[in-house]
Amino acid sequence: MKITMVKGDITRVKVDAVVNAANSTLLGGGGVDGAIHAAAGPGLLEECRALREESLADGLPAGQAAITSAYDLPAKWVIHAVGPNRHAGEDDPAVLEAAFRSSLDAADRVGADTVAMPAIGAGAYGWSGPEVAAAARRAIESRAEDSRDNVAEVIFVLFNDELERVFHDEFDGYRDEGPAAADGPVDESAEPAEPAARAESPEAADPAARADAPESDGSEGGRADA
Repeated sequence: MKITMVKGDITRVKVDAVVNAANSTLLGGGGVDGAIHAAAGPGLLEECRALREESLADGLPAGQAAITSAYDLPAKWVIHAVGPNRHAGEDDPAVLEAAFRSSLDAADRVGADTVAMPAIGAGAYGWSGPEVAAAARRAIESRAEDSRDNVAEVIFVLFNDELERVFHDEFDGYRDEGPAAADGPVDESAEPAEPAARAESPEAADPAARADAPESDGSEGGRADA
C-alpha cells in the first residue's frame, strides 16, 4: 500500500473514496464534515438521512464507518468515519485506531483503489497530531498483517504544515519496519491522484453555511482536519 501526505482541500482530491470525519448523526457539521457535505451537494445529506432511518436510528458509533455515494465530489464513495470525542470523555486510542481501520475496511469492500483520508480526531475532537498519526499507522499495519491490501494508495490530506510534518515523521521508514516492507520505501514526494488538488483553496467549500449543524470531528476551516 502506497502512503502519501499532502496539505490541501480534501474535497478536491480525485480518488475512488474520500473519508469524511463525521459525527455520529451523519447529518453534517463543521470543518471537513461540513465541507464535504457542501461540496457533495444535497444528495449526500438525503442519503445520510435515509441511512439513519433504515439502519442507524441511534447514530453511527465512534470507531465505525458507513458508506454513501459521493455525488458532486470527484470520487465514487464517501466513507463516513466517527472518531472518539476526547472532550466528551471518549479517550480510548483503540477507538481512534478503529475509526481509521473501519474506513479502510469499507474502502476495501467497495473496491476502492485510492482513498483520501483526513486526520480523524485531530480537530474539534481534541486528539493531538502525533496521537492521530500513530493511530493511523497502527490501523494500516493491522490491515497489512491480515493481508487485506486491496487499497493501493492512501492519501492523507492534512490541514497545516505541522500536521503534515507529524504524519511524515510517523510514517518515515514504515516500509522498512512494517509488514509491507517488500513493497519498497514510502514515496513521500509523490503527488496524489489529482495533483492540482494541493493548490486549491479550501474556501471553495464553505462549512460556515452549515453553522446550525451539530459539531463534527472536523475543524480548521473545512480543510483536511478531523
